[in-house]
Amino acid sequence: MRILFLSAWFPSPADNGSKIRVHNLVRALAQHHDISLCSFVFGSARPESPGDLGSLCPDTRVVACNPFAVNKASPLRTFVSPRPMATRAIAAMSRQVNEVLLAGTFDAIVSSTGVMADYALQAPAGPARILEEHNSMTRWMHERYAQQKLLATRLRCWVSWQKSRRYEAHLFRQFHVVTMVSEQDRAACLADLPGYRGPVSVVPNGVDCQHNRPGLGLPRPHSLVFNGSLTYDANYDAMRYFLSDIFPLVQAQVPGVSLTITGPTEGVDLRSLQLASVRLTGYLDDVRPEVAGAWVCVVPIRMGGGTRLKILEAMALGTPVVATSKAAEGLDVSPESHLLIADSPAEFAGHVVRLLGDPAERARLAASARQLVEQRYEWRRIGRDFAAIVEAAIGDLQR
Repeated sequence: MRILFLSAWFPSPADNGSKIRVHNLVRALAQHHDISLCSFVFGSARPESPGDLGSLCPDTRVVACNPFAVNKASPLRTFVSPRPMATRAIAAMSRQVNEVLLAGTFDAIVSSTGVMADYALQAPAGPARILEEHNSMTRWMHERYAQQKLLATRLRCWVSWQKSRRYEAHLFRQFHVVTMVSEQDRAACLADLPGYRGPVSVVPNGVDCQHNRPGLGLPRPHSLVFNGSLTYDANYDAMRYFLSDIFPLVQAQVPGVSLTITGPTEGVDLRSLQLASVRLTGYLDDVRPEVAGAWVCVVPIRMGGGTRLKILEAMALGTPVVATSKAAEGLDVSPESHLLIADSPAEFAGHVVRLLGDPAERARLAASARQLVEQRYEWRRIGRDFAAIVEAAIGDLQR
């Protein structure tokens, strides 16, 4: 069967969560189907050196444009818009997709996130349409609303939540299947989108356990790592919280402790971060040695949706994890068995200090977590499940 895959992120190199997910889902589909890929190219994307993507998707079309930057608008315009600004169609991509559609027929079109949804919907009736979401935006907007204390801010967030509910309910009805990365996101879709009762399947995030394995980094004594770019709001908030409220408590008990934060920092205001004993690596071609060499991976996420690839990668690399409940949300993990969970600064710091001082406990958690990701979160298994969902959608339309 022929499948058109639309992605906001060109998935090579696979150096962030969205790219990793797209790359592995495309790889799974390409095992038994012919895949055409249309993607934006920006940032670290290297379409001239696509790696195995070249053989997986011989028909690849790209548009050199950052849709998130092009569609960025003023706060006022963003607030009054009835839809997320990032989802507005960009003419160059519309033309590219139209050329692909005119060149042949497809059995299915996969839109990777709502950013690509308009391009999928410009196709004539016939192909199965699958919306492959990475987060429930409505759930995220509701959480922002619930967290607000000031009346004016709370009202503004309530309006954003209501807009998101109506937009996603309208959008999702135009697709034959919607996939989400966690059961929590799936439940939010079915409970909070007005009138929407369509099929929503869970396709979790995963990890390549062959690519990510223990022993890839030299151990760095008393070292912590946060494997996430500060250019992403949820990561920036996590590190601001950790550095102001948690890290000083750890430093008081382990004076030689250090923290490494991976990922680019361009455009990030670092002035509000307390960066003593912190190393910023900037963009890395390969983040694995930094994570594998750390004694503890800290994931103090407090906002956002989906599931955290950074946790799965640390588990696969043999690095024990301390995380908030929010960070571990959607993962089938057991506290004290696969990772440590803490939602207050004192508890979080206590868990970190405990692991730094107990090599046997670090080894126990690392072994248990590695076994979990091998059994439940290997991308090859998840990819097969996703391919089955796409094939079932095609089959339902052809009956």
